Amino acid sequence: MNEQTIAFIGLGLIGGSIARGLKRSNPDITIMAYMRTRAKLEQARSEGIVDVILDGIGEPLRTCDAIFLCTPVEYNAQYLAAVKPYLKEGAFITDVGSTKTSIHQEVIRQGMEDAFVGGHPMAGSEKTGYEHSTDHLLENAFYIITPTAHEKSRALSRRLEEIALAIGALPLMLDYKEHDQAVAAISHLPHIVASSLVNLVRDSDSPSGIMKQVAAGGFKDITRIASASPEMWEQICIANQGPIAWILEQYIHSLTQILEQVRAGDQARLHQLFADSREYRNSITDRAKGALPPEYSFSVDIVDEAGAISTLSVVLAAKGISIKNIGINNNREHGEGALRITFYEREAMEAARAQLEKYHYEIL
Repeated sequence: MNEQTIAFIGLGLIGGSIARGLKRSNPDITIMAYMRTRAKLEQARSEGIVDVILDGIGEPLRTCDAIFLCTPVEYNAQYLAAVKPYLKEGAFITDVGSTKTSIHQEVIRQGMEDAFVGGHPMAGSEKTGYEHSTDHLLENAFYIITPTAHEKSRALSRRLEEIALAIGALPLMLDYKEHDQAVAAISHLPHIVASSLVNLVRDSDSPSGIMKQVAAGGFKDITRIASASPEMWEQICIANQGPIAWILEQYIHSLTQILEQVRAGDQARLHQLFADSREYRNSITDRAKGALPPEYSFSVDIVDEAGAISTLSVVLAAKGISIKNIGINNNREHGEGALRITFYEREAMEAARAQLEKYHYEIL
């Protein structure tokens, strides 16, 4: 990686995590940053992540080799015009937005295709802001890179690829239109489905709230992402309106077909639905991070008696294994154990599994 000075316009969860990862990889790199919340920039400087706090878009940017636009999607396009006069020869601009068409169209409109390459780090958290950023958030996460049509953009893409590798991410080159079509299906539609399902259960529940009371297992798994920021997902739906509308139409059509199969009692086609989905789902790796981090957890089958949880906690603590959350599974219709234990990372989960199996706990 040849970039020695990098600026961040916006330093939230993703921008902060990239900056932290770069400092970990190369402590000598110079990082500049600008955002409206001065206190967070001061925090970043006190932590040794930010070297220069910018008061705005101006002359200091002329020393930068790369500039990251890390503000919300609708603002990134606006910052392009502001940054353009201060871009030195050979430097490039990139963004971290989860949709790419709008920023690429603005780049074309401003004649900046020779100095821009799009980016989308596919990782995140339920929490936002610089204070929740980490130097490993993007490790083993896909970092989508979307070049422009200009011949220089390919070289810029390779430079962004080196940055992605430096922070432990997995770079993947895509056409920006293909990117937006893909994320509409695997990221944006699931959020819409999860949110609509939660609202459907809310509206269909009995006055006593029995559905909410017994909700667990599969319902909680597939609706976890409905807890994400409403403002962010409103913006994403508008920014990626075309691809989302297209895939949503396909999904509605598939639901209509399933409704017909259920009404007709078509056992063969219903069986095929679940068989096909199981086969394809089992072919998808769980290793790569998505827009929200995977939940590292498992269930343990234990007898509900005094001291049982304390004993289990002591067994894990003896190996220095930290627990993120532990709770009782009140609904175990899918064969879950009495306890659900969640960990911060895969390594802790695997170590805990080995430790508990050593003491003859049954992991489910």
